[in-house]
Amino acid sequence: MIVQRVVLNSRPGKNGNPVAENFRVEEVNLSDNINEGQVQVRTLYLSVDPYMRCKMNEDTGTDYIKAWQLSQVVDGGGIGIVEESKHINFKKGNFVISLYWPWQTKVILDGNSLEKVDPQLVDGHLSYFLGAIGMPGLTSLIGIQEKGHITAGSNQTMVVSGAAGACGSLAGQIGHLMGCSRVVGICGTQEKCLFLTSELGFDAAVNYKKGNVAEQLRELCPAGVDVYFDNVGGDISDTVISQMNQNSHIILCGQISQYNKDVPYPPPLPPAIEAIQKERNITRERFLVLNYKDRFESGILQLSQWFKEGKLKIKETVVNGLENMGAAFQSMMTGGNIGKQIVCISEETSV
Repeated sequence: MIVQRVVLNSRPGKNGNPVAENFRVEEVNLSDNINEGQVQVRTLYLSVDPYMRCKMNEDTGTDYIKAWQLSQVVDGGGIGIVEESKHINFKKGNFVISLYWPWQTKVILDGNSLEKVDPQLVDGHLSYFLGAIGMPGLTSLIGIQEKGHITAGSNQTMVVSGAAGACGSLAGQIGHLMGCSRVVGICGTQEKCLFLTSELGFDAAVNYKKGNVAEQLRELCPAGVDVYFDNVGGDISDTVISQMNQNSHIILCGQISQYNKDVPYPPPLPPAIEAIQKERNITRERFLVLNYKDRFESGILQLSQWFKEGKLKIKETVVNGLENMGAAFQSMMTGGNIGKQIVCISEETSV
């Protein structure tokens, strides 16, 4: 079978910014022989996510993420439709997802690496399984449940950085749903700020590229900050932490401002900020959603229910075509997306 695929063309370097040219598209002729236990799938949607930045380095710096290899097909979250199956759990027409989906138009995969999904959970919006009703949704939900220590009715203020991104846009809404009385988002454009307050129910939003962030936060969080959902790290996080209350909590979701630098994860705080953290007993523990697999099923059902009830609004930025994977990745890393960045490979959902 003739397929198009995306391979890693070059590495940006540990301290470099990724560009679309780090990826290249190839057309190859692959065997369409399916062995026992395998399925042939056609790719519908692929995900680009910040964590992939470390896969571009020779050494990812973590034991649970494998590096992409030069001139080899790259992979990530994907969803597709089964065209042929020699696996007992799957039949033609099933929709399946994987966290290790090769970036190619059609692929033969080991059935054990796939999970069947029910389109009813997302009202037919299959790409939501890569976002709000998938890993970003679970990361936001379980992160807040495990590390946020929110008590309904106790007037807590939550701040979310990277608030218009895949996790941030969900985290603010989940914060409200779980009982925070005030949720403030930080993002990088006026358009994003307006989106957070007018569509997602954030109480206020700060554009960190305009004006003094510390002053704006003090004004918008007069009672200080109790819960901080951190997607960015760096200067913005230092500013938020310095306004956090005694015994408050940081949910360490991501540190995108640091991903193009050769620093450990999570990056250490500057000494003055670390002193504040210790003095005020602010928790800042590493959070890895893959450690909570026993909670995935109930989490997906909860997210789906909120979505269907209209309590969880879902936003995507969709780009069309496998040839645009590299551009979509570069855009997502520089804040070009609102909500989840998705690439549509094929919209044909029948076989």
